Amino acid sequence: MSSGLHLRPLDGGDLSEVQRLLETSDYTYYHFGFEELPGLLDRLPAMGVFGDSSQVRPPLPNSELLAFLLVNWLVPPSAWLGGFGVPWGEGKNSDDYLDLLMPKVEELAWLAGARTLYYSGHDLDSDWLRAPLESRSFRLRGVLLSYDKDDFTIPDQGNVEVRIRPFAPSDVAGAVAIEDLAFQQLWRHDAGSFLQVRQAYPYFVVAEDDKGIVGYQYNTIDAGVGYLVRIAVHPRAQGQGVGTRLMAEAVRYFATHQVHRIVLNAEETNRRAQSLYLRFGFHPAYTRGFVLARDIKEGPTYSMVGP
Repeated sequence: MSSGLHLRPLDGGDLSEVQRLLETSDYTYYHFGFEELPGLLDRLPAMGVFGDSSQVRPPLPNSELLAFLLVNWLVPPSAWLGGFGVPWGEGKNSDDYLDLLMPKVEELAWLAGARTLYYSGHDLDSDWLRAPLESRSFRLRGVLLSYDKDDFTIPDQGNVEVRIRPFAPSDVAGAVAIEDLAFQQLWRHDAGSFLQVRQAYPYFVVAEDDKGIVGYQYNTIDAGVGYLVRIAVHPRAQGQGVGTRLMAEAVRYFATHQVHRIVLNAEETNRRAQSLYLRFGFHPAYTRGFVLARDIKEGPTYSMVGP
């Protein structure tokens, strides 16, 4: 690695450099859609390693992004690593860049209220970042099972009495109430998160009865694949067919857009969700995802490299 490196926060002005790296290197990890990237760079902790001229804003043309690390989700006390990458020619130095970037990203996450940093990997057996992260005190937090479906059959319409409609900003309080009751801390959304989801995801609906919101669901589509991201049901309405109804509506949405297949993940311990997926014709995939976690034990004690 060159000694003439500078570390600084990234923002929307660095969008093209981050995109270039993501599009041209196999030494990358990202857990977001490209349409989300501008907002992530402007709102959440993100750091980059550049050459000497990068301290000039805007960076000079000969300034090249050599590595980046960013957070894609932060709801105190949890923050999720959402992207890391180095160019092809720097793959052998990826661990060194991780050591440069991680302390500062942790510092920024701490200042934003995070106390635990999480990483979600796609393949427990072959993820290229698993070993480097585990050697840096990340521990296995859980295993995620992957499921996919290549047709649009709907075996059960679920609870047809609940109303399904697009999520509106006025629904935030009701959705947050579901989070607090239905999810462990690391998976929870807050008010700001729901507004971000509304902006970034093409399909975001709520289920409501006469007493208010009893569930929600959101999806996205990328390269012809439908991603069923999340289904949530209020505990008072569980067992009443609300989750089944939300699943049926999701399959209809994907059918309208003629995706090649539908994919989703579930925690290995979430038997209720797995039962629903199997009933709808989803098949277990061969790969298993996973979650790593590391406590951010200290406050902001790091200083940036360079001026």
